[in-house]
Amino acid sequence: MGSEADRFATPRVAAGALFVNGAGKVLLVRKTCDKRWDIPGGYVDTGESPARACVRELVEELGVDRRPFRVLAVDWAPTEQDGDKLLWVFYCGELADDEHRIRLDGGELDRWEWVDVEALDDYLIPRLVRRLKQAHTARAEGLTVYLEHGEPALKSR
Repeated sequence: MGSEADRFATPRVAAGALFVNGAGKVLLVRKTCDKRWDIPGGYVDTGESPARACVRELVEELGVDRRPFRVLAVDWAPTEQDGDKLLWVFYCGELADDEHRIRLDGGELDRWEWVDVEALDDYLIPRLVRRLKQAHTARAEGLTVYLEHGEPALKSR
């Protein structure tokens, strides 16, 4: 029989940045390891806050030093291969003035692109499409949403 501590969730935590341009498109980056598209971000290190991890990942991946403006979504999204996962999506504003400063790290990422929200299905796996559409709507409505597998998990009033 395991200890009491074995009952407590110890999720992998990740933080990502949602950038939206003036046309309402979102910034996606392509990972070199599997050629999959995603938003900029990554896993949170031990002792690091999700917001701080977001800042670190933006500097590492894009060469852009940007602090998140607010939380758009928190998604409880465990997977069979990774176990429990808690994924934070932060709104990081527009990149109009900083877009020319984007410098991909060359190791983890090989491309970036502005993508219309309606075209996300052509780039992303379904659970990420759901998460980003919810985050995009939350940004437009000035909300923060709690999700489970990319779907709203709480009743709205």
